[in-house]
Amino acid sequence: MKRLLGLLTFITLLVIACVPTQEPEIAGNVDLNDLQPLATPANRQTSALRVAIAAVISPKGTVESYAPLLRYLEEKLNRPVELIQRRTYMEINDLIAHGQVDMAFVCTSAYIQGHDTFGMELLVAPQVNGKTTYNSLLIVPANSPARSMADLRGKVFAFTDPISLSGRVYPTYLVQQLGSTPEEFFSRTFYTYSHDEAIRAVASGLADGAAVDSLVYAFMLERDPALREKLKVIHTSPDFGIPPVVVNPAIRPQIKHELKSILLEMANDAAAQEALKSIGVERFVPISDEIYQSARELMRTLLLFNQP
Repeated sequence: MKRLLGLLTFITLLVIACVPTQEPEIAGNVDLNDLQPLATPANRQTSALRVAIAAVISPKGTVESYAPLLRYLEEKLNRPVELIQRRTYMEINDLIAHGQVDMAFVCTSAYIQGHDTFGMELLVAPQVNGKTTYNSLLIVPANSPARSMADLRGKVFAFTDPISLSGRVYPTYLVQQLGSTPEEFFSRTFYTYSHDEAIRAVASGLADGAAVDSLVYAFMLERDPALREKLKVIHTSPDFGIPPVVVNPAIRPQIKHELKSILLEMANDAAAQEALKSIGVERFVPISDEIYQSARELMRTLLLFNQP
């Protein structure tokens, strides 16, 4: 009896194994080289694109200037865009490093620090007056007798941000060339945490001098021509690579490709002109890390930051 049951079981398994299985239906092919954006399912809420903007200008000024650009991105991406601001450049870098920000407008030194420590990636760079470079301008009140940094010894000086290339690194370099340090050279220093506030500090007499981003300075004078009568530039730095637009290194390739395409095409889109004008940019262009080498070498020479 046991032998008969065993034989029946074997025959049953043999029959099942011989029955042809149905081939799975192939829904489509996936091309890993295709970086086109993927459609969001209709029943799923679209997540916001998180955009950080470093405090090159004050928070209020940032919101006013960048609002048209953020609206433009929302329309092009068909997804909400969330503006993220922090007081310092390093706080923005920390957000990028930890994946809490998708895209950011950062200063040159913040890019270099982020690139060299955690792999912050360039996306595009703004072009202004046909150039992708900018300068650090040493400014003083219009009635100041100062003609160079040497004349500001014992004066009050406004820095913009602890890691700002134009607002702290370069003026510190000028002081070191005079054989001193900011702590010894100036009677007092303070941080404004934005370039427009540093400009206002000098214009109002709160500071005897400051070093500021040339792009912000030109932008401020265009918006408030009365500043021309209150300020003067006594020194201009060599050219440095312009503050870029970056992404965090873990961003999905499709999103990076889409963002880059949108920004590069803005100059050819009539609907984008208000957004570009509002931030004082002609167009966005491709950029390489090489343009930031002179700034990187300056930062390493001063040993202000932990550069590898």
